Amino acid sequence: MVRIKVLGSLAAEAGGDRVGLGGPRQRGVLAQLLAARGEVVPVDRIIEDLWQGRPPAKAAASVQAYVSNLRRLLEPRRGPREPARLLVSEPPGYALRLPAASVDAWRFGQLLDEARAEPGSAAALGLLDEALALWRGAAYAEFADEPWAVAESARLTELRLAAREQRAALAVRLGRP
Repeated sequence: MVRIKVLGSLAAEAGGDRVGLGGPRQRGVLAQLLAARGEVVPVDRIIEDLWQGRPPAKAAASVQAYVSNLRRLLEPRRGPREPARLLVSEPPGYALRLPAASVDAWRFGQLLDEARAEPGSAAALGLLDEALALWRGAAYAEFADEPWAVAESARLTELRLAAREQRAALAVRLGRP
């Protein structure tokens, strides 16, 4: 099982072991894919974002190497010719195929949706508590200055604030201030 955290500094575990995610650009590739929430991120956009409009001549090869390294780290038991299951190639780029429970930001959104489905209940309060407990710092903290991360970080921060307000109001309503 892979677990990735972005609600604070980027961190990952594979099979219960902490995974070193490499240098800043390799980490940036993973973070970009996480921010896309399962959607395909075109290689051209990854290159543009990683090198901020000034890519080296072999940028595409570098991205391919970063992806290969990340696959090896996230799927350590995958055989040499076995297709990747988690970080997949899909034209025109790459995507992460992980369950929502594997990524703290995705799980956070899932828990908020579950809480909305149980309005005014003690179960909703528990779901909000679980969701807020996932936070260890600012979303995408180490990428705060990257233009590609700003919108996703702001979206998650707004959801966090709304969840805190909702949790406080619900706690008062349930007599648990």
